[in-house]
Amino acid sequence: MKKFDIELSVGLFISVGLLCIVYTSIQLGQVDIFNQKNYYPIKAIFSSVTGLKKDTNVEIAGVKVGTIKNIELENYQATVSMSIRKNIEIQEDAIASIRTKGLLGEKYIAITPGASDDLIGSNGTIFDTEPPFDLEGVIKHFVVDDE
Repeated sequence: MKKFDIELSVGLFISVGLLCIVYTSIQLGQVDIFNQKNYYPIKAIFSSVTGLKKDTNVEIAGVKVGTIKNIELENYQATVSMSIRKNIEIQEDAIASIRTKGLLGEKYIAITPGASDDLIGSNGTIFDTEPPFDLEGVIKHFVVDDE
C-alpha cells in the first residue's frame, strides 16, 4: 500500500509539473489558443514591408491591440493580414505605419486612429499606410553623394 501511495504522489507531481510547463510555454509564446473568438481580421496594403514579420504586434498608442497573421504579395504590393481585438474599433480613415522599436529593434505596425464615424469591419482594409523608414537607403544616399 505504501508503494502505491508513493507512485501515485510521484505521478501526480509529474502531471502538475507538465501542466505548468505547457501553460508557461503558451503564455511566453503569446499564443491565444482560447481567445481566437475575441479577434477580427483586417488587412492593410503597403508599398513595402521590409523587415516586418508574422506574429509581431499591432499597436495603437503603444498598446498591443492585435498581431500580424500573414504577409502576402498581391498586385506588386504587400498585403498584411492582422487580427485585432473585438473591443477595438478602427475608423476607415485610420493610418497604419510600420515602426521600429528603438533604433534597430523589431518592426511592428502602429495604427493611428482616424476621425471618421465609419468603422472598418471584419475583413476590412486600411488603405492609408506608411512604409518603414529605410535607414540603409539614407546611409547609402550619403555615401554615394560624398564621392
